[in-house]
Amino acid sequence: MTGAVGPLGIATAMLWLSVIVLLPLAALTVHSFDSGWSGFWDAVTAPSALQALRITVLVSVVVALINVVMGTLIAWVLVRDEFPGKNIVNALIDLPFALPTIVASIVLLALYGPQSPVGIHLNATQPGLVVALAFVTLPFVVRAVQPVLMEADREVEQAAASLGADNLTTFRRIVLPTLAPAIISGGGLAFARAVGEFGSVVLIGGNIPRHTQVASQYIQQQIEIDRPVNAAAVSVALLVISFAVLLVLRLFSERSARKEKQTR
Repeated sequence: MTGAVGPLGIATAMLWLSVIVLLPLAALTVHSFDSGWSGFWDAVTAPSALQALRITVLVSVVVALINVVMGTLIAWVLVRDEFPGKNIVNALIDLPFALPTIVASIVLLALYGPQSPVGIHLNATQPGLVVALAFVTLPFVVRAVQPVLMEADREVEQAAASLGADNLTTFRRIVLPTLAPAIISGGGLAFARAVGEFGSVVLIGGNIPRHTQVASQYIQQQIEIDRPVNAAAVSVALLVISFAVLLVLRLFSERSARKEKQTR
């Protein structure tokens, strides 16, 4: 028994993928060119659209970098340390996946808004966007690094320590190269998620054009003022950015898998 599903299974999978993903994306792309190539280009390169895309990419990069550092640290703590309530913390990591993102925006607004009980005011600021997006993208790096760290050979680390290597050297020379593919993959997924996020920033972000308005909010604004072609064009731009990131991650993953296979 090979485990292959056969032609019927492949056809069913491709049909479902087409109905759920490919056809909607194709319709969106066609709609974005209703005014021709010049109309598409004008919509994407409009100053307000470019600024929204710039803010989106910049904030998403910052969030991805924060997740790379903090997600790796959290994964390390969950795998290597024992403390009371560890199982609860481990379960909380996945909460952003289950929680409606608009709820996160409401909570963050109550905590860091004009009536902040902790005296921190992030409403309608780019740091507020970073906090909101960091919340919804937290699990990506943690869940990517955690299983790799669990399977890592700790005898190599112990051997390095016995030869006089300090903790930082051991991590940099031995642990980090092993975790790097998972860290990059998790960081890339966090970036791709942040690029298209809407719910978590809709309240805390303030939606101030050219300051805190991200691309998803710009798209909503274009729909509200009856410019659906402009909204579709910027949506396609976001789609291209996310697809490019995911494609690079896929190629990187395949390259890493080939190198690992060759070393065995």
